Amino acid sequence: MSVTSPIVITPKAWLPYVVLGAAVLIVSSAAILIRVAQAEGVNSITIAAWRLTIAAALLWPLAWAKSSKEISALTRRDWLLGGAAGIFLALHFAAWISSLGFTSVASSTALVTTNPIWIALVSFLFFREQLGRWLVFGIAAAILGSALIFLSDARLVEGSGGSNPMLGNALAVVGSLTVCGYLLIGRRLRKTMSLLPYIWLVYSSAALALLLTAVLSGAALHGFSSLAWVCLIALALGPQLLGHSAINWALKHVSATFIAITILGEPIGSALLAWLIFGERFAPLQLTGFAMLLAGIYLAARGEGRS
Repeated sequence: MSVTSPIVITPKAWLPYVVLGAAVLIVSSAAILIRVAQAEGVNSITIAAWRLTIAAALLWPLAWAKSSKEISALTRRDWLLGGAAGIFLALHFAAWISSLGFTSVASSTALVTTNPIWIALVSFLFFREQLGRWLVFGIAAAILGSALIFLSDARLVEGSGGSNPMLGNALAVVGSLTVCGYLLIGRRLRKTMSLLPYIWLVYSSAALALLLTAVLSGAALHGFSSLAWVCLIALALGPQLLGHSAINWALKHVSATFIAITILGEPIGSALLAWLIFGERFAPLQLTGFAMLLAGIYLAARGEGRS
């Protein structure tokens, strides 16, 4: 009687890339929902706080029902790293969401996704991760595309959607820098921690940090219009739970650098929605930037596949 080997089911080679593509489409709607909530009078810190709080609240019963043993077995190191990732995520959302109140959707989303260059430098300098040729080309093309979008948007004073572009752009860059810590810590934690306990820990930490910030700064946490609440709930269910959770799932299967480059597709989707909904205009230089972003994503995918 022959004994057959057990079948081990693993994600197909193409699955992480499909998941990331869907995540980018979902996350692209975040800037639009945030803009509408801001127009309804909701403070930017409050938007960030409710986005993470609603998402974390929905995760609590599911996480403890499915992963209570793993959560109970978390080490002190896991708690500290998860809390640190949550704080970086809170800083990212606080800075980026605030930027959307001062600059255009195109500039904000383009600048906040410039993190691949910081991810690559940190990975190379501290974690000794070697960057392949195609990945380097992809980073260069993607960063150039983001720069072209920014330069084009800066020339469009009328209809650019910003009241203080310099401040908004600076906040978007801060959001880009802080998300690097979130991605790099997540890459390490996801090697030993399942997705559900990981996002429960990180989202809960970020929600707590943002709620405390909102209370200490005097930002209102209630009294909003029905449309504002719809936007806040949609942010938590769509971009946060579906979009970011899909990105966190992919962290176990592809590099943080590749994920950071893939997220560069977000400005394209966000800018298209801003054009349709808010009438934010495009320019030839801006469209060239979008093409460069797509080229960067393709080159990064090619480099990831070869490695």
